[in-house]
Amino acid sequence: MSVFTLDVLEKELTGAKKVAIAGHVRPDGDCIGSCSAMYQYLKLYGNELGMEQVDVYLETFGPEFKIVPGVDDIRHSAEYEETYDVFISLDCSSIDRLGDFIRYFESAKRTICIDHHITNDNFADVNHVIPDVSSTCEVIYDLMSYDRITRDIATSLYLGIVHDTGMFRHSSTSDKTMKIAGSLISKGIDFTRLIDETFIQKTHPQMKIMGQALVDSRLLLDGRIVVSFIGTDMMKTYDVSSTDLDGIVDQLRMVKGIEVAVFIYENGNGTIKISMRSNGIVDVSTIAHKFGGGGHVKAAGFTFEGSVNEAIEKVVPYIEEQLSKAK
Repeated sequence: MSVFTLDVLEKELTGAKKVAIAGHVRPDGDCIGSCSAMYQYLKLYGNELGMEQVDVYLETFGPEFKIVPGVDDIRHSAEYEETYDVFISLDCSSIDRLGDFIRYFESAKRTICIDHHITNDNFADVNHVIPDVSSTCEVIYDLMSYDRITRDIATSLYLGIVHDTGMFRHSSTSDKTMKIAGSLISKGIDFTRLIDETFIQKTHPQMKIMGQALVDSRLLLDGRIVVSFIGTDMMKTYDVSSTDLDGIVDQLRMVKGIEVAVFIYENGNGTIKISMRSNGIVDVSTIAHKFGGGGHVKAAGFTFEGSVNEAIEKVVPYIEEQLSKAK
């Protein structure tokens, strides 16, 4: 397999007049950061390759990300009648994770996937997937000319790296990751504000629903699994939506002695969303993959049709199996 570099990416994009960029459903910091960074980069320099139009699509996300450069240009619906020469999928492990924007992928003349999920199934015409790096933003950084990375682009890239590394705490953080982060800081970004407003700060309702999830959590398998559930009725009580639940599973993971944290919430359409975090022994990506989901070794999730109890009954044995093999 040939090495995918900036030159290769430019070759793939040369002559493409209309380019679309999109990421996965329920976009997180890495998804938003990678899409906004790539959008800004192509808007600035794409004309050199013949580009006349660059559009970026993502589902609606929380207001905390409004400080990220370029997000005001993001299209949040698939109502636009467009056909693209090239469609670039970012931070998306499978085609169904594109949600409504799959229509632009399927009608595009050529498709490119840039990602870092270990469960990526190489669904595009051209796939550049590096599972052992911290984030898609780190992958994209290597596909950009450093001299052409503006402060705004650097802000977007830093956002993705910070979020997917859990502020550089996760094991996917490498010395290269830290060097890249340092080089982005040297561009003059306000990293303190970026971290505070998009990662740390929570609204009062968000804090209350998180507290409720922690209070209602329970331990399984002699304290090696912690599980919590939030239903739609509870969300209405606290006047929050699913986007306000980010971070709960990571708080559950901090319970001393547990190996896997499982957070479940109702989507409101007859399905439930299961998010899993591992402290190292269990590969939750393989479990998520069994149910049509994906992610990383230590962070993965999937959508499930059925009750909460049914989901727990199906997931726990897979966790228990891996734990027993690790003894």
